[in-house]
Amino acid sequence: MVFGGLVYFVDSSLTRVDALSDYDGRIGDTPGTNWLLVGSDSRAGMTPEQEAELATGGETGPSRTDTVILIHIPEDGGATTMVSLPRDSYVSVPGFGQDKLNASFAIGGPSLLVQTVEGATGVRIDHYAEIGFGGFAGIVDAIGGVEVCLDNAISDPLAGIDLPAGCQELTGSESLGFVRTRATALADLDRMNNQRQFMSALLAKATSPSTFLNPFRLWPLAKDTAGSLSVDEGDHIWNLGGLAWAMRGDLVTTTVPIAGFENTDVGNVVVWDSNRASQFFAAVAEDRQIPEELRTAGP
Repeated sequence: MVFGGLVYFVDSSLTRVDALSDYDGRIGDTPGTNWLLVGSDSRAGMTPEQEAELATGGETGPSRTDTVILIHIPEDGGATTMVSLPRDSYVSVPGFGQDKLNASFAIGGPSLLVQTVEGATGVRIDHYAEIGFGGFAGIVDAIGGVEVCLDNAISDPLAGIDLPAGCQELTGSESLGFVRTRATALADLDRMNNQRQFMSALLAKATSPSTFLNPFRLWPLAKDTAGSLSVDEGDHIWNLGGLAWAMRGDLVTTTVPIAGFENTDVGNVVVWDSNRASQFFAAVAEDRQIPEELRTAGP
């Protein structure tokens, strides 16, 4: 009864948005299960003191995507694939021409972002989840922090972090700085690797016995998750549970193949390698493992 009540509370408390609405020309269902995970720079609900503590920089206008990750769970139970989609990717935004990927979110919210991703990848999105700055930090603190291992120290006053090299447990505010920082040798490319590394560690700890068998961690985690996540209208807490479980085992982590960077009328953008990216996403759409030669090395 208690567990059932907890599930009902969390599910009914999730914020639901119309992210997966149908549109003319939408691709048909593709095998496997595909999630679009979005970290937005929304400060909604945060006090000025919380913004200062998390080094978010205050409101900057319409919410933008700070993180975009496509996760593919194969039908055969094989390794789940986590793909970083650079937020500055130069893609076709339906109705608005060529622009950065995160512009689609700023212009049309979750539904236009999903439509843009589906058009760029040929992969149909089945589930959507989004979290803002404050919610992300709260979830990390609810489970007692998350351990990461750094090859090099990272000092970034703008992100509010000064982390030594080596393995260490990050608090919520440190975790937020870690997944946002560009103060590394490869800037955005390192940033995407950090995001995938951290997401794997976060989900592993959230689904570990030390969390779900400890009511002093489970209840704050459930409460903060319920108050922090936005999901599609058709999504439920058990869908999120299935996602977390699928990411506990072997995990393929990679970034879409990139050709380079260009200056355009919308600023400096990330240009995908069209030939390799086509093969890359064809494998995802056909529920095949992405060939190793198309993967970008990372944690």
